[in-house]
Amino acid sequence: MYSQLDTTTTIIAPATATGGAVMVVRLSGKDAITIADKMFRGKKCLSEAKGYTLHYGTIVDANEVTIDDVVVALFRAPHSYTGDDTVEITLHGSEYITSEVMRLAIGYGATMATPGEFTRRAFLAGKMDLSRAEAVADIIASDSRWSHNVASTQMRGGYSDKLSELRGELLRLCSLLELELDFSEEDVEFADRTTLHQTLEKINTQIGSLKSSFALGNVLKNGVNVAIVGEPNVGKSTLLNILIEDDRAMVSDIAGTTRDTIEATTTIDGIRYRFVDTAGIHTTNDKLEQMGIDRSFRAIRNAHIILHLATAEHPEFSHIEHSDEQHYIQVVNKIDKLTSSADTANDDRLYISAKSGIGIDNLRTHLRNITDTTHLSSGSIVVSNMRHYSALSRASEALGDALRGMKMNISSDLLSEDIRRVLHSLGEITGEITSDDILHNIFSKFCIGK
Repeated sequence: MYSQLDTTTTIIAPATATGGAVMVVRLSGKDAITIADKMFRGKKCLSEAKGYTLHYGTIVDANEVTIDDVVVALFRAPHSYTGDDTVEITLHGSEYITSEVMRLAIGYGATMATPGEFTRRAFLAGKMDLSRAEAVADIIASDSRWSHNVASTQMRGGYSDKLSELRGELLRLCSLLELELDFSEEDVEFADRTTLHQTLEKINTQIGSLKSSFALGNVLKNGVNVAIVGEPNVGKSTLLNILIEDDRAMVSDIAGTTRDTIEATTTIDGIRYRFVDTAGIHTTNDKLEQMGIDRSFRAIRNAHIILHLATAEHPEFSHIEHSDEQHYIQVVNKIDKLTSSADTANDDRLYISAKSGIGIDNLRTHLRNITDTTHLSSGSIVVSNMRHYSALSRASEALGDALRGMKMNISSDLLSEDIRRVLHSLGEITGEITSDDILHNIFSKFCIGK
């Protein structure tokens, strides 16, 4: 069982990856400064220094042998990331030096931090709510401009502030309804039903807006899945390679070269796209080929966008099942073999030559325009976390029950219970309502040192 209770230990971990010119080792807990003083030699002891100060010196072992020249940043409780005394040691980026510093600190009483333990302690110390803590992991994992914008807005508290506003309004309504219960014999209404209904409708609309943003938020966070499909030898692998500007897929004139799905990613104007080059779709008795074709259909089902390729010599497209939520685009490839440009002006298909690059910029623009971010700014609140989306869905369901109950004139206690269900669901997002299991599931996905 993952325990959220033991925050008395002093923990240590590398805060940066090895291999660079410098490395940062983070030490945090009630004994952090004492442990650091046992191995740091500077102009004065860290225990005598003020917080938010930098100190140049050396790290020495038990025999006073110098291990490395370092710069130490000192943060005193409660004004630190975790809320505990924290020491961050910047040293040269050697694995040996790092391991020696870690070994010394552990020998002096520190323990190795578990994944996400620094941020978990920050959450438990009230430095941030749970949604902001999760955003820390998202901002580390962000691999495009828009995924970074979504995570940084959440980490700065824009999302938390909105949820706090909704919870505050719901708590006020709940208090008024429960006050009515105390005066039930006098038949008074502290919560005017017309105003109450209007307020619940407003909150329901706001929660609905947050829920609907998940479709875009999930795409911005995880990337847009694009399946490149078509019959054998229509140029799917060549298209993949030119879109990602790398020779990721094997290309040849032999039909059926690609027998399995090949995935690669690239960024177009701040959006991450995940392209899947699929095996050519056709009828076959070859079991290996059929396995690749089955995976092609699986890629189609999971795609946000389907690029269906045919060639200019044979611009026929077989039927491919897709949902209304998916974007289906017919692409005619190998137009460099056309004898007349008039052939490309007959319909709304996209015409390209993956081999020569003709029309590729237009295709990239088309892909980018499908992901509509025009109404977003760097501070827009967008839900990108499935856990949050599930909680918002439960909140929306409870609000729906409350609104239907009002139409049926249900009692104040039942109405209050529905509103408390909404409060519980929103509280799960921010961490007012949580459990060890939820915390373990969240923080175990963090990197060590964060």
